[in-house]
Amino acid sequence: MTAAVIGKRLKTVIGMVHLGALPGTPLYDAAGGFNRLLDGAIADLEALQAAGIDAVMFGNENDRPYCVAAPPAQLAAMSAVVAAARPAIRVPFGVNFLWDPVASVQIAAATGAAFVREIFTGVYASDMGIWAPDCAGALRARRDLGCPNLKLLFNINAEFAAPLDTRPIGLRARSAVFSSLADAILVSGPITGQPAARDALHEVAAAVPEVPVLANTGVGLDTLKEVFAIADGCIVGTHFKQDGDTWKPVDPARVLRFMDEARRLRGG
Repeated sequence: MTAAVIGKRLKTVIGMVHLGALPGTPLYDAAGGFNRLLDGAIADLEALQAAGIDAVMFGNENDRPYCVAAPPAQLAAMSAVVAAARPAIRVPFGVNFLWDPVASVQIAAATGAAFVREIFTGVYASDMGIWAPDCAGALRARRDLGCPNLKLLFNINAEFAAPLDTRPIGLRARSAVFSSLADAILVSGPITGQPAARDALHEVAAAVPEVPVLANTGVGLDTLKEVFAIADGCIVGTHFKQDGDTWKPVDPARVLRFMDEARRLRGG
């Protein structure tokens, strides 16, 4: 991920490639196997790229219920799918294994990804139980695996969870940049597909003016102008799907309308 893709005032749009459920998870399609996983990823990737997306991110959103430590089978399978899709990727790409920052860095190193999105800091009461991600382990993995230029996007308020840390969100963001070396800060809504609170987005953008701040969930065509006025970009998954349904394939027409508006707001 270079300065041409994400940075202060660049208004980047990152589109999600939600992989099908991986082996070992309850929703895995054993009959379709690896080929179905790869075919679905390539179809969504091509739809996003054809519309002029700035970057893409591969994620395992379909691996419900989620784990806070990546099982080996899922870690290997996601790495394999992203690596197999690599020849078709024409834009910078990132990865995100829900919800394991060390595994996300490992997948990035194995596939040549430019960035990782994860919950790196904090302690949460979540649908997955008590959740305490290993930020130090993730940054040490980045060093040990020889990818010092890998950018780490810190999701500062987790979906499906509530922080046990009672500090204001702006202070938590500021602390993550200061103590944990965040390359960018992401602000989320409470659940995938739901928007981040605008006051939280404003607070974080004011607290960390030196790093990019992106809206991480729930951005749609009708809210893009408002989000761009506050943040340096956004990550979009649900809005790009058929009928705006998180679990359906990417709809090329929805992506194109969104990216046309993004280009208009950016002045071409």
